[in-house]
Amino acid sequence: MSKGSNTPVPTTALRVELGWRTGPGVPDVDASALLLVGGKVRSDADFVFYNQPAHSSGAVRHEGKRDAGGRVTDSLLVDLARVEPTIETVILAASADGGAFGQVPDLYIEVREAAGNTVAARFDNPGATVETAFVLGEFYRRQGAWKFRAVGQGYDSGLEGLATDYGISVDEPQQAPPSAPQTPSAPQAPAFPQASPAPPTSRPAATPPPSPTAPSAEPVRLTKVTLTKAAPSVSLTKQGGTSGAMRVNLNWEVRKQFSGWARKLGRPVAMHDDLDLDLCCLYELTDGSKGVVQALGNAYGALDRPPFIHLDGDDRTGAVATGENLTINLDHKQYFRRVLVFVTIYQGARSFADLHATVTLQPQYGAPIDFSLDECTVPSTVCALALITAEGNDLVVQREARYLVPERGVSPQRTVDHAYGWGMNWTPGRK
Repeated sequence: MSKGSNTPVPTTALRVELGWRTGPGVPDVDASALLLVGGKVRSDADFVFYNQPAHSSGAVRHEGKRDAGGRVTDSLLVDLARVEPTIETVILAASADGGAFGQVPDLYIEVREAAGNTVAARFDNPGATVETAFVLGEFYRRQGAWKFRAVGQGYDSGLEGLATDYGISVDEPQQAPPSAPQTPSAPQAPAFPQASPAPPTSRPAATPPPSPTAPSAEPVRLTKVTLTKAAPSVSLTKQGGTSGAMRVNLNWEVRKQFSGWARKLGRPVAMHDDLDLDLCCLYELTDGSKGVVQALGNAYGALDRPPFIHLDGDDRTGAVATGENLTINLDHKQYFRRVLVFVTIYQGARSFADLHATVTLQPQYGAPIDFSLDECTVPSTVCALALITAEGNDLVVQREARYLVPERGVSPQRTVDHAYGWGMNWTPGRK
């Protein structure tokens, strides 16, 4: 399509893919969407982007990035059938982090039918130079049907300038309040997975996180930290994440190919609809106690007592708004020596091949930290995601994104334990 042209699109679920070629000096790019009435959002909840990944109507969802050999995509799922009748336009935008769009080669936006993967529209090379934000396209209603228009309108004021132009209120990251003095007490070592008392038979009650699109008086935060191979670590203290709850989220999408079969190393590998990934973590506290938090064995942990880590649930969909979640209580960060977050395949696949996954660490205060997993090219059933290590009074988050291959007869948990030298005693468990 050329700039300014339009084409009809089906009123169905559509995948909007923003793509470009990465390399040295190329800025990171993020996709976003704004739902408009009369050219403006109704509230900040009508802005969908990396910090607010799902609209309350379910019509728009940010799916996240995928890097395949230097070709990067960031995707939005737009279900036009679920767009509220009052919404007239869905703006499809992009913002550059660390440079201008003139430094981003092979930029394009493509609209595909989510079910059949048929291309409905594509707009290449919007002619960017110094712009740091772009409206690449838009869906709009015309006589009861939906159309896509290639727009190509740039901003030199970044995502903040684009968002405020459409009525979004933007704020800087909230700073953590001063913490009250605490009386130190030695944490007690949890029993599981060492062989002593049996773990609880029921899941501890967990308070669900607030909806990311619930209307709020708080302005939208645009700041974020993306960890890469070149810049794999970040200080939580420097990002303002010094207290409160920090949620660690894993979401994923199965890239179904070859009639439901994924290919790995030239051999077909079954990727079933009942794919079950388990987010877990190993922890070591300052008193030397070690343990695991995982759904296997009902070792869900706790926030108000050691290990001060809680697994919220066991999700099998990988949805961005839910996924698998661990919560870490940073009010007790003085007790942490190290925490290794990892994911295992419990059932439904024999490797992570063709699985697109994104990890997000969202402190209650400060900027979110995210990264995508690299493509898996080995027969791995366990992946180390992030290592959180105490350095003085600070916690440092290190991107691992490391696929591990268990030896025959060795569990994924024991494999990640051995790789990182945790030194725990493991016994068989089940959900």
